[in-house]
Amino acid sequence: MFNALKKKPLEALKVGLAALVLMGASSSVLAQAVPPLTQNGAPVEENTNEVIDRHEAFGNWIFGGQFANQSFIGFNPSYEIAVGDKISLKMWGGFEFTGELVVDAQGNVFLPEVGPIAVQGVRNEDLNAVVTESVKRVFKKNVGVYASLDGAEPVKIFVTGFVEQPGLYAGHASDSVLFFLDQAGGVDPNRGSFLEIKVLRGGQVYRTVNLYDFILTGIMPVFQLSDGDTIVVTPVKAQAGVLGDVQNSNLFEFTTETVAAGKLLALARPQPQATHVRISRNSQAKSEVEYIAIAQAANVPIYPGDVLHVMSDKSNGTISVRVEGETDSAREFVLPYGARLGDLIEQIDFGKNAQRNAIQLMRKSVKMRQKEMLEAQLRALESSVLTARSNTTKEAELRKSEAELILKWVERARNVEPNGQVALAGASSVNDILLEPGDVIRIPRTSSLVMVHGDVLFPSAMAFQDGRTVEEYIEQAGGFTQSRRNTNVLLLHRDGSFQKVKNGDLDSRRVQLVPGDEIFVLPRVATKHVQIASDIINIFYQLALSAGVVLRL
Repeated sequence: MFNALKKKPLEALKVGLAALVLMGASSSVLAQAVPPLTQNGAPVEENTNEVIDRHEAFGNWIFGGQFANQSFIGFNPSYEIAVGDKISLKMWGGFEFTGELVVDAQGNVFLPEVGPIAVQGVRNEDLNAVVTESVKRVFKKNVGVYASLDGAEPVKIFVTGFVEQPGLYAGHASDSVLFFLDQAGGVDPNRGSFLEIKVLRGGQVYRTVNLYDFILTGIMPVFQLSDGDTIVVTPVKAQAGVLGDVQNSNLFEFTTETVAAGKLLALARPQPQATHVRISRNSQAKSEVEYIAIAQAANVPIYPGDVLHVMSDKSNGTISVRVEGETDSAREFVLPYGARLGDLIEQIDFGKNAQRNAIQLMRKSVKMRQKEMLEAQLRALESSVLTARSNTTKEAELRKSEAELILKWVERARNVEPNGQVALAGASSVNDILLEPGDVIRIPRTSSLVMVHGDVLFPSAMAFQDGRTVEEYIEQAGGFTQSRRNTNVLLLHRDGSFQKVKNGDLDSRRVQLVPGDEIFVLPRVATKHVQIASDIINIFYQLALSAGVVLRL
């Protein structure tokens, strides 16, 4: 089946060398992209454990400004009356009164004919009953009373400790600690504690807030703040990191000397595919690593500074490969790990129009490598353009305009996605190629056309005619848009093999064309800088071979 693809060893070597010449970068590009080989002995690298630096603390995302955007000025039934609050009072019947009373510094409101009424600390739901009871002591009958909380006195709260912007912030007594912390920029994720936030009143600890409780369960202690209270974010306690296949990849804080790995994993929530955890011990005299199944890690002690890396450690069982194009069989094939291309071909039911000798293999890993090589060439070209020297002011202006044009072209080239095709032509045995998960096998339809792309007047597809030369197809497409001199022409076959057509061979019948071939007429590079021109031409070849496009400069 693949006899047409097989070549003698010497011919295969020539194909490989040609690929290196065409797809590789210029000498300057290769020098920057590929490290030189050396026989000098290098020292063995030290084993470096994962550390908790530069990882985000769990809970840091809650301080985005949303708590500070809205002050809570409503009153719930449990709100306790405080100094400065305003109470609306109405009395009718034997004695009439309508007015607004302010709670004074002694915690009282003064009502004519009744006197002072102590209301500080009274719950909002009990306010009417307390006022009514005091009024009834004076007016025994025929007096109705209705008292309600009308407004709360604004408070100013100090926020200090390990926050982004310590200071004095205004709010209401009913606002939560989160409101004031958010105004201060939130807890400093590198130095502040999310487990112990203290509220001081009169120099004494009044309440302590644990933000993990709020994040995980939504529970927030309900209490009122008083004018002059201080919110203190204490220093961060012990921390350990959990990374890898988890939903919450963060640093987690704990207050004890050690914490069970199971508790940290419960906070991090491993992904369903996770099976093992690697523990990097960073707090001991020696750097050590442990590797444990998640099912056995629940009670393993974790020390401050340790890092848990959760991962999936499963042996390969089967792989999935997709078949596209001219086939009457299933599109998705599940094969045992280690299956080869020949094993898959035996299961494919080829369509009657399939071109069997031009099977194409598309591979993700090859696509990524092609993208990396293209990026290396583009970076080298940028470096050449930006460091090119000019001898005169006029030449410098010309180089500036040229550089702007080339850099814009580089950005367009970065958006080109390679197809990841593996060139099967020249392989000693195509059937022995190992398949990888996600491979795509394309079976092209038998074609009777030849495509002409690039710098021709009318890029198009035309009917194949046996014996025609490359130049005749180019002429049929309208001919070269620029001078034929120094033109770069590439002939790409459907099986991934290619041929650089020399200028003298354009009209030669030695260059064999077959149906389905594509002719790429690469643009001419108009620059006097030899190195830049060479780099651009190499990128032209790379784009044509890896993505099948001609990107004009």
